Amino acid sequence: METTNNASRYWYVFYNDQLLLQKKAEGYTIPFTDKAPVAVDRSLPIEMQDGTEAMVAFTDAPLEETDAFLPMGLRASYDYIDRSLYDQAGKAYEIVYWDKHSRFCPVCGTPTVQEGPIMKKCPACGNEMFPAVSPAILVLIRKGEEILLVHARNFRGSFHGLVAGFLETGETLEQCVEREVREETGLSIRNITYFGNQPWPYPSNLMIGFIADYAGGEIRLQDEELSSGSFFSKDNLPEIPRKLSLARKMIDWWLGN
Repeated sequence: METTNNASRYWYVFYNDQLLLQKKAEGYTIPFTDKAPVAVDRSLPIEMQDGTEAMVAFTDAPLEETDAFLPMGLRASYDYIDRSLYDQAGKAYEIVYWDKHSRFCPVCGTPTVQEGPIMKKCPACGNEMFPAVSPAILVLIRKGEEILLVHARNFRGSFHGLVAGFLETGETLEQCVEREVREETGLSIRNITYFGNQPWPYPSNLMIGFIADYAGGEIRLQDEELSSGSFFSKDNLPEIPRKLSLARKMIDWWLGN
């Protein structure tokens, strides 16, 4: 289904995690037009974080490069488009992911009906569905002049990041921080303080960062989660995450302090 609109607006078009970018003389941007820039299978209106209206769409056919357009992975687009557009593209991708995973009611299996931009309802049992966000913690652990950096088995590449994990039911965020550190490294921590948070649309997470101090224990890595981990000083850091991540922002904060 393709939706057309009289007013021009940004179109966030996806094929899987590939985002359609428009080529400009000065670089790349998101297509801004009154109708879908390419053939799409479904499109939805969306209100962005700043209140502006846009369209999110997806196609089941691979996007192809043309003289006007270039498909690019959402993560990679961070280096090529304005940060505000990247943030909006992340929200758009979360809506696409939710739309694809909410076509049938999880209670009774009936096809759902779109009732609003971010709400679907089952016509049979009345169950309502909204986009779900999965909270996950990051923790930067300080030990004197060093911090703990780990390499997770699901990391792409050789970079080292921070201990991370998903919030479980019944937990506070601080309890989640303590549990993940204990389970993944065997260490105990103290002085847990909040740092900041970041939407992480891969596919629909909220990363919540904390700073903590080492309290005791020897590193015993959870083998199924981590392949390596150690305390590093500023003078011997391994490869660290890219600038787009909250983990990198936290590490840069530590380096600056």
